[in-house]
Amino acid sequence: MASDSFPAALPAHLLALQRHFIDLRDGRHGDSAVSREDKERLFAEAVGFLDPYARQTLEEINESLLLATGTVTATWLLRSASGDLNATWTLSWPEQLERRIQPITLEAFFGSTFHHPHLRGATVGNWPLNVFSRDDAEGELPILRAIASADLHNLVFQSDYRIIPAIMINR
Repeated sequence: MASDSFPAALPAHLLALQRHFIDLRDGRHGDSAVSREDKERLFAEAVGFLDPYARQTLEEINESLLLATGTVTATWLLRSASGDLNATWTLSWPEQLERRIQPITLEAFFGSTFHHPHLRGATVGNWPLNVFSRDDAEGELPILRAIASADLHNLVFQSDYRIIPAIMINR
């Protein structure tokens, strides 16, 4: 894809964004998926590739900021009544549950009317999801970290800083 007038040595997150724009330009997803069925197959594979990195991202926050008080949960692919597909990874912890705010969420989402899937958080908007291998998924680790960090930041504003156990020690 470097032949599409982009430098050959782009960082992983820019390569994924480049693939996203090329998919839009060419009316496909990945190398050849045009039908919804083929795109959903690639989406299911992407979720499998992303799983360890999504869990790693949430565990990093759990260990460092939540003092290992949280629980990471995940769903596999779920289809809504409207035909949307999604898979989620969430991090819940006691202070968040007490305040009845959303958990930190990483979501792989393929809306029924979307051209291709996206990543998002509970409070963070869409980011293109163009993952076709374990290497592609590993390249998304900075994006997953950014989404989870932004989600946590937004959750603090929905409640307050006291939802972060690490901030409450040594006061």
